[in-house]
Amino acid sequence: MHNVIAHGASIPALGFGVFRMSGAEVEQIVPLALETGFRHFDTAQIYENEADLGRALEKAGAKRDDLFITTKIWIDNYPAEKFAASVDESLDKLRMDHVDLLLLHWPNDKVPLADQIASLNAVKAAGKARHIGVSNLPTKLMAEAIALSEAPLVTNQVEYQPYLDQTAVLEAARAAGLSLTAYYAMADGKVVTDPAIQAIGARYGKSAAQVVLRWLVQQEGVIALSKTANPKRISENFAIFDFTLSDEDMAAIHALARPDGRIVSPPGLAPVWDR
Repeated sequence: MHNVIAHGASIPALGFGVFRMSGAEVEQIVPLALETGFRHFDTAQIYENEADLGRALEKAGAKRDDLFITTKIWIDNYPAEKFAASVDESLDKLRMDHVDLLLLHWPNDKVPLADQIASLNAVKAAGKARHIGVSNLPTKLMAEAIALSEAPLVTNQVEYQPYLDQTAVLEAARAAGLSLTAYYAMADGKVVTDPAIQAIGARYGKSAAQVVLRWLVQQEGVIALSKTANPKRISENFAIFDFTLSDEDMAAIHALARPDGRIVSPPGLAPVWDR
């Protein structure tokens, strides 16, 4: 495992996400993920499983100092009168006095971005978040958020998988010293059956999923979130640091990007994307 450094944050390059996981699944899988070596866990208020994650980590006897925990503020909690209280509620559920990374989950122009960023900074100043960042922001909004923030933003968490070219946002993030955290790496399962990715995997003795996670973390400044509810897949997803993709293979995966490759773009939440 290696860490990505961004504005003083040292973030494990491979995280375990619990999006769309039930409480029972979180409580079953998280101890196995810990045993395998995962220390970076990613949740969100809207996932409604922060309490399950906190309980699972506590039951497994995980040492808080060994963990890197990310959660995200839901858009309904952006108003100043709700923001801090929602963070306290998240911390209660997680059974922690701080998170390592706190993100704004989606853009929401009903609350001025300056106010959202000010609330984020206040939480950090109060010691309830070691680092702060954003999620699902295109380059224009990311630049605005960076300019508005007193404390440095350390990541922009976005959909990033082989069929979606994220060059614009990745280059802008790098230029500003931010990392890029990639979610939906498996493109809703499409990469697992992709013949081109399978062929690359066969050359390394790795699965298509391992190849894509490796492709992500092999890019400068990129953190990958893996996710599985299948106990057998956990160790597979973690075993991506014992091989290196060739430049040709990296380029071949980049070449799979297509104009309609974006999967996550919910109406009413999605901003105007870079592509």
